Amino acid sequence: MTAPIRVALVDDQQMVRAGFRMLVDSQDDLTVVGEAGDGEEALRLLAEVEADVVLMDVRMPRLDGVEATRRLAPGDEGPRVIVLTTFDLDEYAFAALRAGASAFLLKDAAPPDLLAAIRAVHAGDAVVAPSTTRRLLDHFLAAPTAPRASGAAADRRLESVTEREREVLGLIARGLSNPEIAAELVVSEATVKTHVSRLLAKTGSRDRVHLVLLAFEAGLVD
Repeated sequence: MTAPIRVALVDDQQMVRAGFRMLVDSQDDLTVVGEAGDGEEALRLLAEVEADVVLMDVRMPRLDGVEATRRLAPGDEGPRVIVLTTFDLDEYAFAALRAGASAFLLKDAAPPDLLAAIRAVHAGDAVVAPSTTRRLLDHFLAAPTAPRASGAAADRRLESVTEREREVLGLIARGLSNPEIAAELVVSEATVKTHVSRLLAKTGSRDRVHLVLLAFEAGLVD
């Protein structure tokens, strides 16, 4: 029998955490392993318990969700973080994605969407709630004041990427799914998955959301 996905809850509102706990623990394949009321408490908790996915509020006292996400183990070592925000197009949510979060959801998301997000992120698919994630990225990619990492650093990460992989990266940044990319390039979906896997490995990106951010930083997105 497969072990349940271990979920940590981080939110400064106890009633919100209680609601999430009831929802998560109602699922046979999910279990809550701990709760924290702010970022500092979350870091202490996650140093003591092993979690696969963290539901992380963004705006919290003492240490916010952005900095807490940044301080978690980078790369594939730490848990996947789903950022929770009250406001659509929240700049804090965008900053948390840049800090290493794998996805973001609105707090008023429907329960099935939240459960699907946890399972999807745990499986390595960061593009949960695609319409919402796309709106956030579109908003900040279009903003002239959007925070940008060094273009030179992004270019270095793309040095070993082939022309075809760069083309796939551009389509990912436009928000296309694997089937849509396959149709656009007239290749099989399996071929697209291979290209995506190689892009993740070559660029050191954790998931598709971070591929989108990389494409933005490298100037591949208008």
